[in-house]
Amino acid sequence: MIKAVLFDLDGTLADTALDLGFALNEQRRRHNLPPLPHQQIRPYASHGTVGLLDIGFGLSPENARFPDMRAEYLELYTANLCRLTCLFEGMAETLNALEQQGIAWGVVTNKPARFTNPLMAALGLSERAASIISGDTCTHPKPHPEPLLCASREIAVEPQQCAYVGDAERDIEAAIAAGMFPIIAQYGYLGADDHPEQWGSQGSIEHPAELLRFL
Repeated sequence: MIKAVLFDLDGTLADTALDLGFALNEQRRRHNLPPLPHQQIRPYASHGTVGLLDIGFGLSPENARFPDMRAEYLELYTANLCRLTCLFEGMAETLNALEQQGIAWGVVTNKPARFTNPLMAALGLSERAASIISGDTCTHPKPHPEPLLCASREIAVEPQQCAYVGDAERDIEAAIAAGMFPIIAQYGYLGADDHPEQWGSQGSIEHPAELLRFL
């Protein structure tokens, strides 16, 4: 029986891709490059600065330019954190339904707390979430199970009674390792190279409201 639902943030709970992409295109403009179309950036929005600087500039973390470019990108994203970001369609109603059924919900993301916390506040969710675990809350980020297990302890629900919803392979890997019920958010930022049918998930949803059928 599911007594709590934990969500990934980018690409699962909230649609952050437009703001992540805006910051990337602002950075490209600074470097005299043309903007990339949103649909080209969107599949990389769940992969942090590593994915975004790859699609934007062809940079890997091993490149000598990467640290400075990462710092520049994060400065731009900080200034544009919640311009267009919003909950996915149907997510607000889904959160309301969870609360009405007495099912706790929380967020476990690899996004650093300096972005997670103000973003959750801007969305009006800080006081409603039973747990908010960011990428730097624990020693290990996802796909390590530690952040998910930390959230289950905070909300006092056993891992096997928690569902974890995410749109990236590392989300499902972390959920399985934590002993939680994994659910793929197919509406998220999956790309052509993703093969969710191979991730070993027990559930999959095309819309946030479909989550309620697992409860």
